[in-house]
Amino acid sequence: MRTRLALPVALIAAVSVTATACQSSPGKDSARPDAKNAPSAASSAADYNPTPYDRIKEGGTYTTVGTFDDQGNPFNVNATLTASRIWAWYNADAITYAPTGEVQYNPDYFSDVKVSVEGGNQKVTLTINPKAVFNDGTPVDWTAIRATWKANNGSDKAYAASSTDGYDQITSVEQGGNAKQAVITFRGVNASWSGLFTTFLHPKAATVRNFNDAYVKKAHPEWGVGPYTVGKWDAHSGDITFVRNPKWWGRKGKLDKRVYVNLESTAAINAFKNGQLDYASAADAESLKQVKGIRGTEIRSGGSPFEYSLYFNTKSSVLADRTVRKAIEESIDRTQIAKIRFQGLDYREPLPGSAILYSFQKGYEDNVSAVLKYAPDEARKALDAAGWKPGGDGVRAKNGKKLEVGYTLLGDDPLDKATAGAFAAMLKSVGVRLDIGKADEADFSKILSDRKFDLFLSGNRSMDPFGARYLCDFYCSDRDSNITGAGSPALDTDIRATGRIADLGKQAAAANEVERKALQEYAFLPLFSGPSTYGVKKGLANVGATIFYNPLPETVGWEK
Repeated sequence: MRTRLALPVALIAAVSVTATACQSSPGKDSARPDAKNAPSAASSAADYNPTPYDRIKEGGTYTTVGTFDDQGNPFNVNATLTASRIWAWYNADAITYAPTGEVQYNPDYFSDVKVSVEGGNQKVTLTINPKAVFNDGTPVDWTAIRATWKANNGSDKAYAASSTDGYDQITSVEQGGNAKQAVITFRGVNASWSGLFTTFLHPKAATVRNFNDAYVKKAHPEWGVGPYTVGKWDAHSGDITFVRNPKWWGRKGKLDKRVYVNLESTAAINAFKNGQLDYASAADAESLKQVKGIRGTEIRSGGSPFEYSLYFNTKSSVLADRTVRKAIEESIDRTQIAKIRFQGLDYREPLPGSAILYSFQKGYEDNVSAVLKYAPDEARKALDAAGWKPGGDGVRAKNGKKLEVGYTLLGDDPLDKATAGAFAAMLKSVGVRLDIGKADEADFSKILSDRKFDLFLSGNRSMDPFGARYLCDFYCSDRDSNITGAGSPALDTDIRATGRIADLGKQAAAANEVERKALQEYAFLPLFSGPSTYGVKKGLANVGATIFYNPLPETVGWEK
């Protein structure tokens, strides 16, 4: 899966629960969150200790879990959320968003932004800060914007671009009044254009070879720009240290060092408790229990721009059958999965109904419930009719082949194991055997890019509020980011038509209608979001549950 902004997924947080929580009540449509007092929308609260720049002290170190990923270029289809977070510490953060989604232009990069519509076509003029220069001495000018567009617009299939949407609507990027001005012309109007240029590439990084391969387990600080640069990258351990960039012209970074330590997710809580980390995810009951009450620590919790879903590999032999996929989805009690994930958190949310918008966003519709019910009895009937007959061992078979489906489990997280056990119990009740196989967390990108899975649970983090823009990333049959492989040329046409709608409200409505069609491929099942909860050392500023906001690196530090 991908993060929205051509940046991919976050791995699932861990919780320790007992497998007994996975029992379902057959026949009831518990996919509908109809419990008394259930919230109508997930939380949209932010909690990150917002602190003005002048109230942050000079110096100090900030340490968290993280490492250079297999693919460190966030525009590449094989990059992950980790890659985008690392990238942001030594490359441009030119456009960001408030927690609620309002656009924010960073004057250290774009000193002026003008948007106009002429003859039905949108024109965006970016005036680049005259002081802006890449670390190798190359001026940041209109050619960086053009290079970013050309690498991502889909015209050259040799680029392994994560998302061409929006870029493919641009007809030209030209020099304006001087080299420090880029004039971007669109075919029609693109209301979410800002998501295309939140960051940009050095022209040297935008060749096919460098775009695809230069950042594989490597950093290129010489092509970077910003208040920090790479101080040390230990290729053996995977640890990374960022230090202040002496070539930076803007607001000075407050921290002396920003350190990422390469640890498995299950080791992060212990490292936080031991004082090795300043911040750690505590999104499950066990980790929350461990970090609560630690001296000098506070819990920051808010809404989540994450969504975790079950992906079906439609290229695998058994799951190529749409009837089987639908039966599996009808057999999964999403309410019970949510109970497992949120046990002990005193947290509730409606079941997610869309891949593109969250329930707290304007324009959201529950598209999943419109096309799917929890109905194991219907699943059994459909499998019977399709010739999958129950065997003596309870596993269905057809033409001598058993109805067995693989499930890839990453790491040793107790909560992920419990979730896998729940899936196995639910599918067993309709005659499907779930074979759970283990893989290392480090293999995450390769598993997805090589489609080495049948069923896979993974998450997506939204980096901007323009969810409808990413409809194609999830569902287009010709898009590498659609790791299920589902879809059709006809559906692709409908999906791409939504991207040409200028009004964001109308675009969301059209995207919801098309998503309901896409969900009837039964290859993708949204399961839960959950809270964003973190253990944080007191005094750490501008860190925590931020929703759509990504604080600028120079604003992160310790309160005076």
